Amino acid sequence: MPDSFDCVVLGAGPAGSAAATLVAEAGFKTLLLEREKMPRFHIGESLMPETYWPLKRLGVLDQLKASSHPIKQSVQFVSPKGQASTPFYFQQHDPRECSQTWQVFRDEFDHMLFKNAAAKGADCRDETRVVEVLFENNSSRACGVRIVSPEGTHEEIDSSVVIDATGQQSLIAHRLGIRNEDPNMRKSSIWTYYQGAERDPGIDAGATIILLTENKQAWFWFIPLSGDITSIGVVGNSDYLFKGRGKPATIFEEELRRCPALSERLVAACRSEDFHVAREFSYKASQAAGDGWVLVGDAYGFIDPVYSSGVYFALKTAELAADCVIEGLRQNDTSANQLGSWAEQFDAAANLVRKLIAAFYTDGFSFGKFIKAHPEHLGNLTDLLIGRIFHPEANRIFQDMDPWIAEAVLSEKI
Repeated sequence: MPDSFDCVVLGAGPAGSAAATLVAEAGFKTLLLEREKMPRFHIGESLMPETYWPLKRLGVLDQLKASSHPIKQSVQFVSPKGQASTPFYFQQHDPRECSQTWQVFRDEFDHMLFKNAAAKGADCRDETRVVEVLFENNSSRACGVRIVSPEGTHEEIDSSVVIDATGQQSLIAHRLGIRNEDPNMRKSSIWTYYQGAERDPGIDAGATIILLTENKQAWFWFIPLSGDITSIGVVGNSDYLFKGRGKPATIFEEELRRCPALSERLVAACRSEDFHVAREFSYKASQAAGDGWVLVGDAYGFIDPVYSSGVYFALKTAELAADCVIEGLRQNDTSANQLGSWAEQFDAAANLVRKLIAAFYTDGFSFGKFIKAHPEHLGNLTDLLIGRIFHPEANRIFQDMDPWIAEAVLSEKI
């Protein structure tokens, strides 16, 4: 392996592969490193429609269109009483092709992006572990990485820029102590996969369904995948899910009994995999970049799975950060200001999704009742569910929604 690159990218999830693709495509010597053998398992199968644009820029839309991944055209919510909302049909709001997306097996999806990065000129290496990000003379400027190759040899790689896309591992954020848990979002999840779960007919066959449990303490996702496999997971406060309740399988089954609308869909289904657990996954780094380094995707932060924003945020942060890296390399400016100049714009837009998530978890607040009282905001809400968070009026809905949420919070305290 060469011992020097313009850019080294750590982690070959959507953020890492996308960033590596764009930087390499711009003509810079780029190394993409992944510690596991590709393809590898990952959660986060449901895409937001707005992923269309970064995927188009990466040049992979035709591969997705030719794939067996189910098309996602809507999202639906089911109340604790089992009442299903009218689905939010994305193309009914906007008939363009970009208003639909896919439900993907992440091993296949991520591998596609990894191979695409290689095709666009990045040097892509899996089964290569990064043991340390190197900094100049114990300063705050990143200058490379120390790795262990698949053969077990230790090497040092010099780099003008290090892009950290290591997900929740977040190597740089952990080292610098800038990764901060969200004390208001101490959620955890248990998930597994079923074969033969009942799906709705027609265009609703690929819909993401969000189902609340009867006691309102948890909710389930229902994500249809190819091969008649459905991803099903439960999310709730960590203390509620795990404190004194036994094994994940027991907890999952107890919560499933509290969600009859989901249980009915699983009568003829059989579980096809063991249970997985993710604990307290809501966090954010206090800065997006430093001299010679930048965080993208989950390495920068993760909010919550409820609106399927994870992959879109990964691709979008990668795209924004890659453009700053490219410009920085061209201008010989790899300062924190240059590499992180995208973050303020992104944070302001992502905060709209954060507010939507906070509303979802607010007892006493109902999106259905709010839209009934304010039907003029239905389009705005659908835009947010699509992921259109960067246009100037994306926050318009909150002018009327914020007072509703405040009133619900006040009622809860009384």
